[in-house]
Amino acid sequence: MKNSKLLFWSIVNSLGAFVYILGVAWLMFNGERFFGKATSFLMPAALLLLFVLSATIVGALVLGRPIYLYLNGLKLEAIRLFVYTVICLFLIAIIVFLAIALAN
Repeated sequence: MKNSKLLFWSIVNSLGAFVYILGVAWLMFNGERFFGKATSFLMPAALLLLFVLSATIVGALVLGRPIYLYLNGLKLEAIRLFVYTVICLFLIAIIVFLAIALAN
């Protein structure tokens, strides 16, 4: 697989994870407005369930294609794709932190 295709998929996977994270963060930020104050143990249970679901979804976005490539014998491409994806996520995190710093 070409480097440009690996870079494309790393960007797609990173942006997918970022959009999902934005959605979960928005839900958590507005959770009290939608669900009210926590009055039972169900709210912490729902948050833990959301955490497990989020770990599964983001894990699939970050690791799914590299694992697929690795299992199909493209070990070097799998490692490159994983590293590119982590680098893209790191760059997105830097941009978010810079945006937070500039907003304050």
